[in-house]
Amino acid sequence: MIFDRIVRKKTYSQEPSKRYTFLVPGLDTSRIADALAFLQGVQLRVFGAEVHGFRLNPPVPEADVTAFETVHSVSLPYDFRQFLTDIGNGGAGPFYGVFPLGKMDDNFGFQTWQEKDGFVGILSEPFPFGEEWNDISSQPSAELADRDESEYERQMDVFQRAYWDGSLVNGAIPICHEGCALRIWLVLTGAQSGYLWEDRRSEYGGLKPLRLVDGSPATFTGWYDAWLNDCLNSDKNDQ
Repeated sequence: MIFDRIVRKKTYSQEPSKRYTFLVPGLDTSRIADALAFLQGVQLRVFGAEVHGFRLNPPVPEADVTAFETVHSVSLPYDFRQFLTDIGNGGAGPFYGVFPLGKMDDNFGFQTWQEKDGFVGILSEPFPFGEEWNDISSQPSAELADRDESEYERQMDVFQRAYWDGSLVNGAIPICHEGCALRIWLVLTGAQSGYLWEDRRSEYGGLKPLRLVDGSPATFTGWYDAWLNDCLNSDKNDQ
């Protein structure tokens, strides 16, 4: 039973509450399945849930994951690989959910990305950053737009090409869309392998390591687990 895995908390007045916490640490397949099944049955106003409905896609066959790794000369981080093969090929997750392997957002659906397609870089090359990056030094000024619109557009085009160059995310794949072209990338190659980075270039915020509430760098497990716990501990159901 699902309630065997749930701890029911009390409010200060010791009245029963509908807050729940799953205490199993790490990426536990049974815990995630039970938690999502529970969340499907309650009314929570969680951002993005109207898209994924707390539902996962079917898992990816092991052979398909191995083929992906072979084609791109990479090894997926263990926890993300386990998620794909044992839990689901994307679906329920933070924001608008986790992308299926090899796909990314495309308006209201998904598109398949390709290495060196102008957005995704080369997966087997190491991720280039260890600290936050945001080089907007070559962005043309608004004053130039007032003086010479065509020159402004030329310089802006040069800046945008460099700012969005795929080499800036070598060794990483997009796994989540936050909305407004803000995305989360999972690093596969290099010193940052296994960690998540936030892509805020659509608002000229650059690339930065994603951190959990306690300030620690986010792995897929930590990120997903934090989201799941936030949903389960939401007070939207408290009466």
